[in-house]
Amino acid sequence: MNTVVQNLVDRLRRRQVAGSFRVALETAKVHAIIVRGSRWTDAADLAASIAVKGALLQAAQPVELAATNITNRVIGLIREEERNLIADSGAASFNRDDLKNNVIDAIKEMTDEIENSVANISSQALEHIHSNEIIMTLGMDAAVERFLKEAAKLRKFQVIVAETAPSYSGQQMALSLSQSNIDVTLISDASIFAVMSRVNKVILGTHAVLANGGLVAPTGSNIIAAAAKHYATPVVVLTELYKLSQEYPFDVDAFGVPMSPDAIVGFAEIDADVVEGIDVVNPAYDFVVPDLVTLFITNM
Repeated sequence: MNTVVQNLVDRLRRRQVAGSFRVALETAKVHAIIVRGSRWTDAADLAASIAVKGALLQAAQPVELAATNITNRVIGLIREEERNLIADSGAASFNRDDLKNNVIDAIKEMTDEIENSVANISSQALEHIHSNEIIMTLGMDAAVERFLKEAAKLRKFQVIVAETAPSYSGQQMALSLSQSNIDVTLISDASIFAVMSRVNKVILGTHAVLANGGLVAPTGSNIIAAAAKHYATPVVVLTELYKLSQEYPFDVDAFGVPMSPDAIVGFAEIDADVVEGIDVVNPAYDFVVPDLVTLFITNM
């Protein structure tokens, strides 16, 4: 059992498993193995074991908040199934195998919910996107991509995509949307404020939603949300439920995972005399304050 947990811990540390979706699925898979195979005696013992293993996963990669979110949900499922078995049996004791089977089934349902969450979000697209609107988005996000494509089946609208340097994932998003016959314009990040006055709505994805409603979102999200606030343009955030975190942002800098600076300034481009005198910062995520968000759309 410890081998399974340690394997995921190692992959989280090396960022071989990254992103809320993959982390949520992998965490749920590990917890299902723990429920099925570990030596626990009752619901309290099982919940404690899940909590310990979940803490190890979270510590391995603190910014991947989905690990704790899924751990808390699994603990909630254990307590819920315990209550149901007590109610059904009319006594405080019940068969351990019944609890194990019920919890495994509940985790399977949760896993199905995670896998179908983007589809459930996109099914609401027509309620929020109207004909002839100009929508702005940032980079590549699976939920936003499917949301816009679903709306495009019955609506004609224009999408402006910020390319999101240095990853330039917005180029991938623009290509994908254009292949679905959506009118797309790709812009540089520096042009966001200049074109925001024409935009009817900003639609963003996110890495996590914190306890105060703030976002841990891809770099550039704070710029686009601030520009939208200036022009009173609504900012709609698409978020799956497994991205909702109980974490409070006491230290917002802790969420800006530093990536390789080479994507911004290559070592070969810097004069050797000044290498030691500069810092090149390339954070993976921004923190977006809750005041900049107008609406959350979840898979529920």
